[in-house]
Amino acid sequence: MPAASAIPTVRVQAEDFDPAREEALLTAGRRDIGAVVSFTGLCRDEDGTLAALELEHYPGMAEEEIGRVAHEALSRWPLVGLTVIHRHGAIRPGERIVLVVAAARHRGEAFAAAEFLMDYLKTRAPFWKKERRTDGTDGGWVAAKGADDDAAARWDRD
Repeated sequence: MPAASAIPTVRVQAEDFDPAREEALLTAGRRDIGAVVSFTGLCRDEDGTLAALELEHYPGMAEEEIGRVAHEALSRWPLVGLTVIHRHGAIRPGERIVLVVAAARHRGEAFAAAEFLMDYLKTRAPFWKKERRTDGTDGGWVAAKGADDDAAARWDRD
């Protein structure tokens, strides 16, 4: 079920973003959208022990890879709009890290595409996360979780 002629918006940036503004930009003037699914990922405080996450990436490579996966989502579901934003740099608890907004004619397609993209971003996107603790110590690099890998594996194609 190939997508319509949607062109994804992909940004990797240090600055915060406004989810409502991004959804409004995606849907402005559109009458063919029946569903918008938006996911915003936030930085947790890990029970008060986390001062910040330091997210590193290779500029250019991260955008290209996220763009590749966004186009894969467009090839799997007939989306009419898609926005993916991922932040880098120091992200403090309560701050936004990632946004996925998927627009489609029907909710099932929008939900599936948003979940697919988040599973990818959580497990395979070219970002490296290092924890900075509230006690001033280095929490080390964040390792991938098996449960996240299992969730992402369901999207693998033969």
